[in-house]
Amino acid sequence: MNQPCTIVIPCYNEEKRFPFERFAAYAAAHDGIRFLLVNDGSKDHTLAVLRRAREGREDRVDILDQPANGGKGEAVRCGMLAAMERSGCLYAGFWDADLATPLESIEELEEVLRERPEVAMVFGARVKLLGRHVERKASRHYLGRVFATVVSTLLRLAIYDTQCGAKLFRVGEETRRLFAAPFCSRWVFDVEIIARFIQERRHEIATVEGAIYEYPLPEWRDIAGSRLRIGDFFRAFYDVLHIYWRYRP
Repeated sequence: MNQPCTIVIPCYNEEKRFPFERFAAYAAAHDGIRFLLVNDGSKDHTLAVLRRAREGREDRVDILDQPANGGKGEAVRCGMLAAMERSGCLYAGFWDADLATPLESIEELEEVLRERPEVAMVFGARVKLLGRHVERKASRHYLGRVFATVVSTLLRLAIYDTQCGAKLFRVGEETRRLFAAPFCSRWVFDVEIIARFIQERRHEIATVEGAIYEYPLPEWRDIAGSRLRIGDFFRAFYDVLHIYWRYRP
């Protein structure tokens, strides 16, 4: 079966939040997309829920069980490396387990990579435009804008939304190198991916901006039960500075 796209879904203590029915319906209807569910050392019955999600869909759903909790970044990194080893995998990406971004947007991001060969990665962007349904708490929106401005300034790259949990990459040696080593940040690893990409193309820096495509999502909404707290944003700024000093030219 031709499954050129693999989506990694990191899961930590998602027993009560994993949207099993939405996931199962989508997986059953889309045979061109394969899922890799990563259990990141959950303390509850998340692994049992993931195994249930795989039942009857073994040809489209895999599980990677990480016995120790390494954080979202490490779960994504290990999942992406495993996904890119699959024969015939042309695109690999990651998605938040709570489906704040509906699974239907996977095909939209995939279409960008198919139609634009110069693009190496597509990032979902939470932009509240007319005709698009983006529901986000005001406090998080404004903190997000400040965070994005700091990241854009340090990376010298005009990017609107680094932290949306919906991203898709073109599989190749360059992408494999982006995920080869552990990240220095557990939560803002998305910024570190971009920093590594800039470093990877340091001899052809003019191609970086054209290789990253931000796609305004048709729908996104805050999901109740998020573990992200206001204090985490301040830790994120510290991590961004750490990333800057580590990867600066």
